Amino acid sequence: MTRGSRIAAILAALIMGWALPADATQVEMLQFDDLAGWTEDDHQAALAAFVETCGDLNDPYWSSLCSFAKDGPDARTFFELFFRPVAIGGPQSALFTGYFEPELHGSTHRTSRFRFPIYRKPPELNPGDVWKSRDEIESDNALAGRGLEIAWIDDPVDVFFLQIQGSGRIRLSDGSVLRVGYGGKNGHEYRSIGQELVRRGIYQPHQVSAEVIRSWVRRNPAEGAELLRHNPSFVFFRPLSGIDPAKGPLGAMNRSVTPLRTIAVDPAYTPLGAPVWIEKGGRDPMRRLMIAQDTGSAIKGPQRADIFFGTGDDAGKQAGTIRDPGRMIVLLPIDQAFQMASGG
Repeated sequence: MTRGSRIAAILAALIMGWALPADATQVEMLQFDDLAGWTEDDHQAALAAFVETCGDLNDPYWSSLCSFAKDGPDARTFFELFFRPVAIGGPQSALFTGYFEPELHGSTHRTSRFRFPIYRKPPELNPGDVWKSRDEIESDNALAGRGLEIAWIDDPVDVFFLQIQGSGRIRLSDGSVLRVGYGGKNGHEYRSIGQELVRRGIYQPHQVSAEVIRSWVRRNPAEGAELLRHNPSFVFFRPLSGIDPAKGPLGAMNRSVTPLRTIAVDPAYTPLGAPVWIEKGGRDPMRRLMIAQDTGSAIKGPQRADIFFGTGDDAGKQAGTIRDPGRMIVLLPIDQAFQMASGG
């Protein structure tokens, strides 16, 4: 098939296969000229991230687009030819935060130093069940002695933040690295301990970051343990193997995510695998094309995204300071974009 006929076939395959919730807010189709900084971005980097997960999209129009993307087209032309920018959510400002893949120190056996376990999901917990809360799990030692331990870590605060991030690398005593990924949760809704510190009058909203929380909990061990239990959500893990060490952790699509090209979104409003243009404000503005490849329990609504910053302490410091306004624009296949914008 010639390149021209491939393009025609792709356009013919663009059918509606995903819909917003019935209570979805305002939808507006834009032009690429409306995207601030669009022409200056590295579209090739975005295309590489898109190809990482597009092969798992089963809908015919996405499958056709993915096949063409893997042929190595000019990236900017590819996105401008087959997609249209769609703003979902009306005039409300977006909220951007950041996440990363922690690298912790640990052991596959409990020692005097490594005493704080991370667990597999208990077999009796089924998807959608509401099980014991964090407080009940930790206070009652509900998981101890059941052979569910994957590894032991040297810091309980690191264990907590590993659960917030959902994946991580554990550097073992022999120098090897164990990667763990999300394996399930206890069914309780996530509660922000940063917001709880603000509610208690300990900090102002602009002062709260992951590093500030870590420092406060470590300075106040008794109150800190109680503060962490304010979040009833508890995340379980699974060991991961066969992942290229140079690549990021697995996201919600069970593929590696890409630093500064992957965002976590609310899939009710943004289809997983879709390109998303972000215009993040704040101290370090960001204008770039991202790919929606992950989700998060705190990521809710049409204008909400979590930016993946990479692996390790430096990435964690960057991610922990991000809480910025802006807007996000979803790039949808042409027919789908027109149908959504017209209210179809």
